[in-house]
Amino acid sequence: MVSHVLIFLGALICALILQWGLLTLVARPKLLAMPNQRSSHRRPTPTMGGVVAVLMVLVFCVSLAQTDTVLGWGLFAGLVGAAGIGLWDDLQPLPGTVRLLVHILSSTAVLFALQTQWPQPLTGPIAAVAVFFLVWSTNLYNFMDGIDGYAALQCLSFCLGVQMIGLGVPGWAGDLVWLLSGAALGFLAFNWPPAKIFMGDVGSGFLGLVIGLLVLHLWQTDIVPLSVSLILLATFWFDASYTLFVRLVTGQRVTQAHRLHLYQWLAMRRGHLYTNAVFLVFSVFWLMPLAWWAFPASRTALMSSAAIVLAILPMLFACWRFKVGLPAGEDVA
Repeated sequence: MVSHVLIFLGALICALILQWGLLTLVARPKLLAMPNQRSSHRRPTPTMGGVVAVLMVLVFCVSLAQTDTVLGWGLFAGLVGAAGIGLWDDLQPLPGTVRLLVHILSSTAVLFALQTQWPQPLTGPIAAVAVFFLVWSTNLYNFMDGIDGYAALQCLSFCLGVQMIGLGVPGWAGDLVWLLSGAALGFLAFNWPPAKIFMGDVGSGFLGLVIGLLVLHLWQTDIVPLSVSLILLATFWFDASYTLFVRLVTGQRVTQAHRLHLYQWLAMRRGHLYTNAVFLVFSVFWLMPLAWWAFPASRTALMSSAAIVLAILPMLFACWRFKVGLPAGEDVA
């Protein structure tokens, strides 16, 4: 317990110092996110703030490799791939096919490393589904990192949620969760509305892959059931999945930038601070109690599924009511 507190405080202090230093370096024209008709900010803002969390987690992987070579370097290779392609895309936009290929390779490397820790390695179609999940998680954070503070707040909420509900995550995964919590809180100090710096693709894709690998590892090692993680992350995966589905079935260009997510609807009308407040209230008073109820191993698949359905019902109603995913939804007051 003491070691985890030290990891959290150390990560928080390092994140605050490094983020302040990075902010002075990236405040130059080529590294500013310029406002446009599809963005949610109104003034040029430095980006690539996610580099700090990337460096901290990669150092953790190198340290982990001293005791477990395959796990540490496997995670390092996969995470470097996700962060590297994100950094490249921040500096010069890349074709979607290139990003997707790198995400698949990175996710495969991460899964290979994780399976050395699992009682029963995944094979065949199940392994392919796991890679797909990691690729989706990587892109999920990129989709949802559209307003100040939102992505970092979801990361912090998930990390603290699994620690409290699971009564402490043991081993290297627990260390990583506390490291990520400190890094996210330190970044929030600069990304809280109105943001002084953005995470950038280098941070959002990387963070999505780290969250995804934690979800899989906690599930496969019987520390935190998959249903619990899905409930804690419901605001992200449901909003993104619902919006993508609506855009697909209505024939929209899904690769085109947009502001059709539920959280963007709220932010356009009530502001970033209000949207984050709604997320916090919904997470603390709805999602976390449901995740706590679904946690015991004695819960049947039917009961766990019911908890997930209950978690997303309010969002489903809001998405339907406000025409989320439809161009007309931007005009619904």
